[in-house]
Parts: sequence; structure tokens; C-alpha cells
Amino acid sequence: MFPCAILCGGLATRLRPVTERIPKSLIPINGEPFITHQLQLLCANGVNHIVLCVGYLGEQIQNYVGDGSAFGLTVAYSYDGDQLLGTGGAIRKALPLLDGPFFVLYGDSYLDCGYSDVVRGFATSGRRGLMTIHCNNGKYDTSNVQAVDGIILRYDKRNVTPEMKYIDYGLGVFQPSVFEEIQPNETIDLASVYTKLLEKGELASYEVQNRFYEIGSSQGIRDLEQYLSNPREKFTIAREASAAVKE
Repeated sequence: MFPCAILCGGLATRLRPVTERIPKSLIPINGEPFITHQLQLLCANGVNHIVLCVGYLGEQIQNYVGDGSAFGLTVAYSYDGDQLLGTGGAIRKALPLLDGPFFVLYGDSYLDCGYSDVVRGFATSGRRGLMTIHCNNGKYDTSNVQAVDGIILRYDKRNVTPEMKYIDYGLGVFQPSVFEEIQPNETIDLASVYTKLLEKGELASYEVQNRFYEIGSSQGIRDLEQYLSNPREKFTIAREASAAVKE
């Protein structure tokens, strides 16, 4: 299974004052730091190497997660440093810690999907990048992707049109060459990386049926806590993840 870079360097201003003391990744969710749930899900899906791209209060995350052995993983760390690099620039800086194609997800996202299926979709596409999408219809957040028959026609977070029924689900897959084209210490967002790939015809898509969960808002936290508290749903997660690893 591909390694995964997790973007954990944000300031989380929407959740202040809580995030003035702790990073968003360590916000308690059902009695445990969020990153515990996130890493457990990745491990259950066969992801065993993680690179945490950290910045704001990143030392707290490293002190908690350590080398990842407590989660059945190996974990490395890439710090932004004094200059904020943006999400794309942070991945560029982490490249020496990533080997071959890799997943990228955000540090506030809980994405219960078939990771093995996403890998297969990326492999068969022959393209350098893949965006997972979900038919959102504006329900959980603002839809920002126009897609037809699995082909992304337009992606724009700022200029939304009625044709945008899908949303960037939050899990990407990339060849390292995508980020090698970025200059060291260049500030660039991941959204711009996706846009450039789309313009070049190098962006594949994979549609995910399950909704996404995030802890970027109070409502998002409540939704995730409810989801993780449902024993039937938790059993489904474990069963599907186990099946994916065996394939």
C-alpha cells in the first residue's frame, strides 16, 4: 500500500480558543485525540508508513504520536519551518520522506473509504495525479467539482457554478514528479496543484460513495463523534478495511 502524507500544519483559527493551546489533530474525539482515530483507520486499510507535515504546535503532535509504533505504523515528520509553504509546498518539502506514489490527506479529515480501490483506480488511470470526489450536491460543504461519467471537467473552490455537484473528497494520490516540479520553499496550495494537473490532462478521479467527516467545525466534530459511536458503523469500517487489506 502507498505511504500517506498528512497535512497537519494549519492554524485552525475556526476552532479557537481551543486550538490556541493544542493543534487540531489532538482535539479530543470520543475521549481520544483525533489523530488516533485517523491513524487507526489508515492502519486498518493497510497503510503502514505515514509522513506528518506539521507546523503550528507540531511538537505536540510528534510528542504524542512518536515513531508510530503504538499505532502499528512508522511515522516520520516534515516541519514547515519559519516560512509557511502552503499545503502543496509542505508536500514538496516532505518528498525525501516519501517513496514512490503516495496518498495525501488533510489532518482534519476522517475518510472511511476503500483505499485499495483508490490505488487500483490510480494505477489503471495512467495519470500522475488522482482526486477522490463525492457527489455532495452542496450537502456537507460547498461542492466544487464538475464531473461527468467520472471525468473532472472543472475544479474551482472560489468560483462555484450550478453544474458542480461533486466535491473534492480530501484524499489524493500523486506521483512524486508532480511535486518535484515545485521549487524548494515555494509557497503553493494543493488546490493549485490539482488545477495544474487538470489543465494538463493528468488528473484522474475516483468517486467515493461514503460521505466524508472533518473536525474543522463544531458541527463536523459532532457528526464524527456520532459516526464513531455507532457500533454497527464501526463494525462496517473494520470489516470493509479488513477485506481491502486481504485483496
